[in-house]
Amino acid sequence: MLDPHDLVEVYETSDLTPGERPVLVHALRGFVDAGSASSLAVSTLLAELENEPVARFDADQLVDYRDRRPRMTFRTDRFDSVTMPEILVHAVRDAAGRPFLVLSGPEPDLQWERFTAAVRLLAERFDVRMVVGLHGIPWAAPHTRPVGLTPHASNRSLIAGRPRWIGEVEVPGHVGALLEQRLGQAGLPTVGFTAHVPHYLAQADFPPAAVALLEALGETADLELPTGPLVAASKDVLAEVDRQVAGDEDTRSAVTAMEHTYDAVLAGRALEGPGLLAPSLPADEMPDGDELAADLEAYLRGLDASGDDRDRPWASEDTAAPDADDAPEGTTAPEGDATPDDAAVDGEERDDPEGGQDENRG
Repeated sequence: MLDPHDLVEVYETSDLTPGERPVLVHALRGFVDAGSASSLAVSTLLAELENEPVARFDADQLVDYRDRRPRMTFRTDRFDSVTMPEILVHAVRDAAGRPFLVLSGPEPDLQWERFTAAVRLLAERFDVRMVVGLHGIPWAAPHTRPVGLTPHASNRSLIAGRPRWIGEVEVPGHVGALLEQRLGQAGLPTVGFTAHVPHYLAQADFPPAAVALLEALGETADLELPTGPLVAASKDVLAEVDRQVAGDEDTRSAVTAMEHTYDAVLAGRALEGPGLLAPSLPADEMPDGDELAADLEAYLRGLDASGDDRDRPWASEDTAAPDADDAPEGTTAPEGDATPDDAAVDGEERDDPEGGQDENRG
């Protein structure tokens, strides 16, 4: 493995003082960012709280640009600009002035072990006391129920009292999981929270999932974090989804069936079991997720095609829907519109750029 020291540049401008022992939060865009849950959480933290960049990773060594091509702008007769990906660490202070670090950017395609080793070096340098990862995955849950979380940690005591949703399952790896495992093996307390995003909304921004992540982070790390903008956005998004569902009888029936399934599963398994939906209901009682995704496709396209974040204040400037190659099986990724003067040339990204609730609403 190449020297991890050469992979990251640390700035000398940080106002962190010895003995503060910050928490390190990591939320990397890509494979586990359904509903842009972690991206929305990070963009809210950086928009609402005092922060400064303290370290930058060498993205040239970590990102496969042919797989996730940078956005370029062509104006009339020339290439005017290019937006290259950045993997940064920010020092942030919460509402009470307590410091924490945020690692964000695209998930590295390459050199995962070296990247993980470099993050460990940063954790040692800043005397990090805990590492927390934020993720989002598509889940067979209706949007009318509070967002669930799958907690995971290097030591069960770190997530005591939180429900276990899954027994043993083999999943595709991602850098966030590797960070949690490797840093935990190195002796750092590591925690992760994975928000359950309704699978038929996984390709759109889903701020309720970001709210759930920030609330869990604040509780675990003893931080006062801003959720107001996301809570307001959540109400707007859920109201619009309700309107779309109410306008179609088949969709309404599918959501009702999913509510029945979800509630029965929670009641029957006490949040324990070997699989995502164990024990399951008879097959004829399970709603068809493909039909539901198709019925809401127009809504999802509308969110992405608007291209105007002024009506979506929770959205990051870097947030966009993934391409169809990354859409969960049985769903269709939304399509965006291009403008003739500012057209993005060859801009097909796979993952990059960007995927305490109310009482039961159904």
